[in-house]
Amino acid sequence: MTGTLAITGGPKAVTDEDDEPFSWPVITEEDEKAALEVLRQGTMSDTGITKQFEAEYADWQGTEYGLGYSSGTASLSGAMYGVGVGVGDEVIGPSITYWAAVLPCMELGATPVFADVEPDTLCIDPESVEERISEHTKAIVVVHNYGHPADMDRIMEIAREHDIAVIEDVSHAHGGLYKGEMLGSIGDVGAMSMMARKSFAIGEGGMLVTDDREIYERAVAFSHYSRHSDTLEREELAEFSGLPFGGHKHRMHQISAAVGRVQLKSYDERMEEIQEAMNYFWDLLEDVPGIRAHRPGDEDSTMGGWYAPKGLYDADALDGLPVDRFAEAVKAEGTTCRKGCNFALHTHPLLQEADVYGHGKPTRIANAHRDVREEEGDLPVAEGIQEHCFAVPWFKQYRPELIEQHADAFRKVAENYEELLETTTSADD
Repeated sequence: MTGTLAITGGPKAVTDEDDEPFSWPVITEEDEKAALEVLRQGTMSDTGITKQFEAEYADWQGTEYGLGYSSGTASLSGAMYGVGVGVGDEVIGPSITYWAAVLPCMELGATPVFADVEPDTLCIDPESVEERISEHTKAIVVVHNYGHPADMDRIMEIAREHDIAVIEDVSHAHGGLYKGEMLGSIGDVGAMSMMARKSFAIGEGGMLVTDDREIYERAVAFSHYSRHSDTLEREELAEFSGLPFGGHKHRMHQISAAVGRVQLKSYDERMEEIQEAMNYFWDLLEDVPGIRAHRPGDEDSTMGGWYAPKGLYDADALDGLPVDRFAEAVKAEGTTCRKGCNFALHTHPLLQEADVYGHGKPTRIANAHRDVREEEGDLPVAEGIQEHCFAVPWFKQYRPELIEQHADAFRKVAENYEELLETTTSADD
């Protein structure tokens, strides 16, 4: 028997199958020309264009320094070395994030310590951070998860009270604001990925931004050996100039830098259109039971380019309908939806058991002063978050009629959840 929902035989809510509003990044002839010029000049491994991009990006970001990297992971590694993370130190980060936000500290001989996340922001919980601080805590990594600004007021208050550095991972939130301040410029140093799927995409690459000259010089010293002579002013660094302190070569490829310079010219305008589109989508769903927008309530805070946007799910409001069944039904309507987000890092065997570097013990605690490994139930929000969030379409263009169709898919399923609940119960029986 044909039902209301597409998953039970009804018509789909989304009939417009145009993929253009979801296409990203936007590559123009100017991007292509910039990339080809690097190839034709044979300057792929030089630094001149990269330095131009760094200066322009730092100016846009509102920081004194910018330093281009081969990846966001490399930029986070540089940020950690920049703030002085070393053997025996502890670095606190959120359990719900991409692994690169925290794991690079292990290469420096430091110990990752995981904090819980807030259920509404999906960002690191300041109170959980404070509970995990020890005399060995050197840095806090704050990830503005899926574009949502973290509670930087409280994080900075805690960090300054304990004399701990703050590293902002802005990989999901290029151009986002926290109470009017640019994300990445609030902590001691910002680091971010610019790989092809990010909202600021240059192909592959990363960027470090800071106002602190010492952090900048240490980051250069660690893996940008070809720039020592014109950057290192501090005696303790300059005396070892010539070789990379970390044995790495993390410089940005100049094709990426060239594309980045072009992308930066249009990013604000494109970001504003993304924000208009995504906010319109969620405005249409304000009164829908069981789902809520994952976005800040403060009008001076924004989601940047809304990378990998999420929604928040309340199964109780839909009589216990599981989020995976909800997502399955929404997807059947012709839109994008899937259960959950990044998994909880602290539950992964790599962070519990693996001996990566041959220490004869789990690498995570090889240089630790205490066993920081968590047990089940220690980070309850992170461990249960997969049941309380879901992915939504990421609109790159403001196309009201199309957005309305996709929003209707979510509304349709939520408002007809009893039909879905009946079929779910029948299947279980």
